[in-house]
Amino acid sequence: MDVYFRIRGGLRSHNVGAGMKVYIAGPYSSNPVQGTRDAIWAAHYVMGAGDVPFVPHLTMFWDFLKPQPYEAWLAYDMEWLRVCDALIRLPGASKGADGEEAEALKLGLKIFHGLPEYWEHTGRL
Repeated sequence: MDVYFRIRGGLRSHNVGAGMKVYIAGPYSSNPVQGTRDAIWAAHYVMGAGDVPFVPHLTMFWDFLKPQPYEAWLAYDMEWLRVCDALIRLPGASKGADGEEAEALKLGLKIFHGLPEYWEHTGRL
């Protein structure tokens, strides 16, 4: 499916679904709104580069309506991680994101520490 994204002032067309599935891991519990904002920004650039991001932070809205135990969300997120090709670890202290990164390593996923490393490796911006 061709979609259009505004990235750095320009409008770009990308065939979404043709690239890597990229899990966005980063801080959440200490400040859910800020963590979700940061993850959405990262996902925007990943999708604009032609890859398909998964943002586990978006369950914040689901949890507002139907709260679940922390462990239930971690298990849910791990199911999605298992179908991804790569993980971007956003900066900041987070036991949950550290656990997701450790699991990604066990699964043999590509791991990028921040967007600059993702851009450098993929050559996409």
